[in-house]
This record gives sequence, structure tokens and C-alpha cells, in this order.
Amino acid sequence: MKKVLVCKEKDKLETRVALIPDDIKKLSQLGFEFTVVSGAGIKSGFSDEAYKAVGAKIVEKEEDAYSSSQIVVRILKPESASGLPTDCLHLSYLDPFNEKELLNNFASKGVQAVSLEMIPRTTLAQKMDVQSSQTSLAGYVAVLNAASHLPKILPMMVTPAGTINPARVFIIGVGVAGLQAIATAKRLGARVDAFDTRPVVEEQVKSLGASFVKIDLGEMGQTSQGYAKELTPEQIAKQQEVQAKVCEKSNIVITTAKVFGRKAPRLITKDVLDRMQPGSIVVDMAVLTGGNVEGSKFGENVVTQNGVTIMSGDLLERQVPYDASKMFSGNITAFLTHFYNKETKEFEINLEDEIMKGCLLTKGGKIIHERFIEK
Repeated sequence: MKKVLVCKEKDKLETRVALIPDDIKKLSQLGFEFTVVSGAGIKSGFSDEAYKAVGAKIVEKEEDAYSSSQIVVRILKPESASGLPTDCLHLSYLDPFNEKELLNNFASKGVQAVSLEMIPRTTLAQKMDVQSSQTSLAGYVAVLNAASHLPKILPMMVTPAGTINPARVFIIGVGVAGLQAIATAKRLGARVDAFDTRPVVEEQVKSLGASFVKIDLGEMGQTSQGYAKELTPEQIAKQQEVQAKVCEKSNIVITTAKVFGRKAPRLITKDVLDRMQPGSIVVDMAVLTGGNVEGSKFGENVVTQNGVTIMSGDLLERQVPYDASKMFSGNITAFLTHFYNKETKEFEINLEDEIMKGCLLTKGGKIIHERFIEK
């Protein structure tokens, strides 16, 4: 398997491309052959000419190249597997917990579908982890967006006209996005507090110069994939109570709490928003999975009656598409390289490999991943 098709994203809001010219050049040296849909990289700063310069063939429509493609890569899930050749390998986000019909469609067409969200969060697979690379950028953008709407500056300033105190930023959820948000807010001079249900991250928070908010929730921890375990209703209530007191004092609150495959926990209710200072900003980075903040809406800023702005914080990596594409492309390149057999000089699907076993959902005309097989 060497013939790779790079698709143009059909969602008009999507700005990224799955592979950039520099990585195509690297992979071409291993024998991979590339076809790129015209305009695929335009929004992220990569022209058709740049792809041609590294040896890629340009086609007008992805459907024109399906029959000659063995590997198909894109960012977002397609509407269906229609037109894809039997046994081709398809790589993209698939939202597998919510797309059973699409998975069945892939299986019925004989397509081998990789869900990029399902790549294991292990040390070896870290360089292939699109979730981490993209949410890291999103955490950075979340702080910049909030700062641009906040009616005060972030750093402390001592001036002849008086002293300006630093803005207070509260980060809820210290995963990849949260850590980047902490680091960005600190670089901009804010005073930062952070909380996570996993006590193990306290040291990381402090190493970035932030204060860790301690809430005794009883037994907690993280999953084998590195995500926070789901809270009980009693634990959520206790967390909300302590968080509300920190939110009252904060100028910016950023929530990053997502539970993979399930609805996001509600962390900030209307009651908490009503107690916050007018002009405060809340960025909800879990809008698409139900939202951490009551009243948040995807793609919109919502202003409450007391003047708190709730900002949509999902898919913020789209605002920095050049670097987001570069990182996503690096993840795909690492994946293709990892399964490239130097002896046969071919990309090979090895189900004995824990990474492939963790993310390949369909093969041989059926769903093979144990978490999605209907019983």
C-alpha cells in the first residue's frame, strides 16, 4: 500500500489539511505516491503548486482518484464510504461512539477504517496522537480569544497613574489543552489557578507557575488512556461548589473537561455565572459534546444578563490552520512511517501491533474493534 490520496475538507468551516508538502516529500522518499485534491491546502497556507513541487499529482475531485488510491487521508469523517475501493485504508476522525451507521457503511464496503481518536495514548503512539497535537493548539487559542474580549489586560503593570493588578485566570481540566492554556496565560502575565480531578497533575500545574486548587472528591484517578475518570453526581456537586468560589474571583475561566465517548460534565451552571463579575469571560472547550457551561453554543458568543461572556471553545485549532495542519500532518506521517516495512518497502496493516489494534475499526467486511462490535 503506497498510493495515498489527500482529500479536501468539504466542511466550509474546516481550515486544515491532513498532509502538508514537506511531509509528502519525506514520505515520497520511502516510495509513497501522492494525489492531492486541488485546493486542499489553500486555507492553511499550502498551494497546489507547493504540492506539485514535491511530486504530488493534483486532481479536481477526490472521487476522480478513489479507484487508484490505497490509502485515503482527511481530517473530518466523510458522509459515507461510497466510492472508496475495497480494502483501501481510510484515516480520519470518525467519532465512532456516535457514528454506528457510518462504521457499518465502512464495513459493508470492505474499507479498512482507522479512527484517529482511538489511537492509544501511549509513549510509543504519542507522535501519532492527533487529539493531543490539536487540543494543545486549542488551549493556546482559547487564552488569546478570552484575552482579546476581556475589558482589562492580563499582566500586572506599575505606572505613574497607578498599579494594575494581573488578571485572574482559572483553568478547569489539566489535560493537554489545559496545560497549554496555563502556560499561555502565565506567559501573558496572568495569575493562574487550575483544577483537575486527577491529583497526579498537581505537580505539572505548579511547574508552570500556577496554583492548584485542591478539592477532596474521594477516590479519583485516570483511565488507561490518560483521561479523567467520570465523576459521580455527588462528586460533581462538590466540585461545582468549590469551583464556584474560584470563578467568582476570576476574570477568565476556561473549561476543558471532556469524557471521551460520553457527554461532557456540566461544571458551570447559571447560578455560578450569575455570581461572576460583569465583563468576565468563560471559554467552554467542550461545547460539541454537551458543554461544560450552561448556555454555551457552538460558534457563538453568549452574553449573560449580568455581562459575563460565554465563548465557544471547540475546534479552536482551526484558527491557526498553518500550524494545526503541520502538527496533524506530522501525526499522519508518524503513523504511515511506523507501519512501513523497510524490507518489503510497503505500508502494512499489522493487527499484532497495539497501535493498529487500538484504532482500526473495520476490516474484511466487518467491524473488528471490540468496543464497537454489536453484541
